[in-house]
Amino acid sequence: MKFFHTDVGLRQAGDVLEVTISSVANVRLMDTNNFNNYKNGMKHIYTGGLAHESPIRLTVPTFGHWHLAIDINGVEGSNGLKASVKVLHT
Repeated sequence: MKFFHTDVGLRQAGDVLEVTISSVANVRLMDTNNFNNYKNGMKHIYTGGLAHESPIRLTVPTFGHWHLAIDINGVEGSNGLKASVKVLHT
């Protein structure tokens, strides 16, 4: 499985990530354990989902180490995806 990964590091609950994508994509914000499960094709819990518009803002739910994964798995017509992430502190 191909995906973009950004390690957004330690974040406070309430921090906001602004994600810009060039086409429809799956955008998932996960803690380290769930990110490892995602990479291994296992069940995982995340904030986010299928994004049709850009930018997308995701709020960090709890203090911890966070990862952002962006993929086009199962999304038709989304070739050449480009993405960027900016952390907006609240």
